[in-house]
Amino acid sequence: MKVCILGSGLSALTLAKALVNQNIYVEMFEKKKTNNTSLSRTLGISKSNIEFFKNHIVDINNIVWKIKKIEVFSDNLKDEKLLNFEDKNYEIFSVVKNVNLAQILEKNLYKNKYFTKINSVKKINFIKKYNLVINTDHHNQIVTKYFSKKLVKKYNSFAYTTIIEHVKCKNDVATQIFTKNGPIAFLPISNKETSIVYSFNNLDYQKDKTIKNLIMHYNKRYKINKINKIHFFELISLDLRSYHEGKILAFGDLLHRIHPLAGQGFNMTVRDIEILLSIIKEKQNLGLPIDSSVNSEFQKKSKHKNFIFSNGIDLIHQFFNIERQFKNNFISKSVQFLGNNSSVNKIFTKIADKGLLF
Repeated sequence: MKVCILGSGLSALTLAKALVNQNIYVEMFEKKKTNNTSLSRTLGISKSNIEFFKNHIVDINNIVWKIKKIEVFSDNLKDEKLLNFEDKNYEIFSVVKNVNLAQILEKNLYKNKYFTKINSVKKINFIKKYNLVINTDHHNQIVTKYFSKKLVKKYNSFAYTTIIEHVKCKNDVATQIFTKNGPIAFLPISNKETSIVYSFNNLDYQKDKTIKNLIMHYNKRYKINKINKIHFFELISLDLRSYHEGKILAFGDLLHRIHPLAGQGFNMTVRDIEILLSIIKEKQNLGLPIDSSVNSEFQKKSKHKNFIFSNGIDLIHQFFNIERQFKNNFISKSVQFLGNNSSVNKIFTKIADKGLLF
């Protein structure tokens, strides 16, 4: 069996490693890399997905920073805690730098005999040559031809990301604050560094000075020594109408993009990999061909879950956006009340960990 993967981002690399681990030949087509990779980008990975990585992809425990507690606040409740997620027996989730995850995946792939990287897309009949063609690249003719129909929502917002360097401290508590300008997250990545993601509700670009001042204002935990270069990107949510066309499958954030307030974007992709891998394994065990039926089954099993989950994240954003516009704290108080219920809190925690798979 031979699979083609178009693109070389984290979704592509993670999927490629999962496939070669099953002794499936993977050829990855990569466009020429640029040097504009942001070193400030980080990912939150749930506990169950860390375990999936260890068992089916590669052990990444030595490059992640484990978070034992998540605290959620709102401007509308001042210093009152809105939600609190904690388990004294294990970490809630882990944070990793994008660049570090990419490096460990590439290192393991490049020495694997089942993996080949091709630096340019030549005139190849992908349909005839490969059992499956998996596209993670946003900018090619396949997207234009087969995957242009999607539900897109613009948030009229930019996400600003940076890493703060601070005095060494015990740093295993993540904090998210729903501010008047949008949610800001403080995500620890070491005892001396913390990643910041600030989703600012204004499409007009905010100067670095403005963002830095707001980081200082909302920081209640750290003695900051330095705020590194700030990067930004426009926020949109996206759901693809059809996941596949015959042997060709769209994948990664071509399928779904969500607001970063819950840190669930990459977790959704890892869960997609788990579903796809289970379908392929089942067909291999039964001696069935690996063909377009894999893509059909994948869409059937994953699309509705992804749609419900991504819209749930969007609903959270909308709730707090409405509260901000009407300048009251009714929603915050309601969420606080629900969060204080241990059964509801456990459900929230399970959904954040396993999506709709639990």
